[in-house]
Amino acid sequence: MAIITKIVYILGGCLFLASAVAHVYVRFRLRPGDDSDLDDYYHEFEDQHPGYARYDKWLRITMAGATSGVLLFFLGIVF
Repeated sequence: MAIITKIVYILGGCLFLASAVAHVYVRFRLRPGDDSDLDDYYHEFEDQHPGYARYDKWLRITMAGATSGVLLFFLGIVF
């Protein structure tokens, strides 16, 4: 059982660290800049903007990865 716990810790840590780094990258590099035409979209339809939709998708993916990593940490502590 100790080996499974160590594996869960390692997987959770790697997943959390990779997702956190990717999340920071997405926040700074994929965010639509000031020169984008996002202001031309009405606020209810801004999710149809291709740049913003890609940014939002990757934010959700990286946050889900970080959450999964923390969940694996928690499972390693409990079991």
